[in-house]
Amino acid sequence: MTEDFFSENEPVEVEINGVLDLHAFSPKDLKTLIPDYLEECRKKRIMEIKIIHGKGIGNIRRSVHVLLDRHPLVGSYRQAELHAGSWGATIVQLKDSHQPGHAGRDFSHRK
Repeated sequence: MTEDFFSENEPVEVEINGVLDLHAFSPKDLKTLIPDYLEECRKKRIMEIKIIHGKGIGNIRRSVHVLLDRHPLVGSYRQAELHAGSWGATIVQLKDSHQPGHAGRDFSHRK
């Protein structure tokens, strides 16, 4: 009988296209997954990234935001617009390579 699922120890290849859906990952993987994904996007000059964390009770969203607050490539982030996932997704804007500063939230798009 063959198994229809991936082993927890097998690496998973993630397409670097500016959209990271976290539903397929364990919360314990976020600590390395998100920084690695941001860095790969930057290498491909993808400067805006959508991270889909789901709505749920907000634990994954909060974990994502803590990681974004600490990441040096993050210029800002915000909740996705209603048509793009609303509070189930976060839009991340990476810093321009010439832009100084630190990570932080962009509240300009929040009501």
